[in-house]
Amino acid sequence: RNQRIHNHKVFKGLAERGKSSMGWFYGFKLHLVCNEKGELLSFYLTKGNVDDRNPKHIKKMTEQLFGKLFADKGYLSKALWEMLFADGIQLFTKLRKNMKNHIMKMEDKILLRKRAIIETINDELKNHCQVEHTRHRSVNNFMMNILGSLSAYCFFPKKPSLNLKKVNDGQLFLSFA
Repeated sequence: RNQRIHNHKVFKGLAERGKSSMGWFYGFKLHLVCNEKGELLSFYLTKGNVDDRNPKHIKKMTEQLFGKLFADKGYLSKALWEMLFADGIQLFTKLRKNMKNHIMKMEDKILLRKRAIIETINDELKNHCQVEHTRHRSVNNFMMNILGSLSAYCFFPKKPSLNLKKVNDGQLFLSFA
C-alpha cells in the first residue's frame, strides 16, 4: 500500500512507485514474452516506474525473436513498432479510442483477440507459483522467488495455449475445443 512505502527498507533505492490499470503500486514490473503454446520465451524485470515501451528493455527481450508480437495498449508506440519491424518483428496492439482503424489480416485480428493468454499466464504465476509476494527480507530472496516461480511455471504439464493448425497454404487457423 502507498501508505507503507516509506517503511520499505529492503528495496530502498531499487523499487519505485508505478501505476498500472489497477492503480498505484510500489515495487517492480515483470515483462513476459510467450509463444502460442504458453511457453515463456523471454522475461525482463524493471522498476515500477519504467515505461512499458522503453526501447532498451524491449530490445533485450526480443533479441532472439522474429515474426509477430501481440501486445496490449501499453506497448502502443510508432517508434517501438518501427524499431521492432527493422528487427523482423511485426508488433500488433489494439488501438486506442481516438485512433483511426487500419487494415489488418483476419488471422492477425483473431490472434490479437487471443492475446489474453498472457493474462492467464500472469494469473498462474501469481496464484499457483506465488510470484507476487509482498514481504521479502532480502533482495536475494526476492530474486530467487521470481526465478523459482518462473522455473516452476516452465515445468507445468498443461499451460494455457492456443490450438493453432496450419492449412495447406500455410495459413494459421484457430480451432476451438
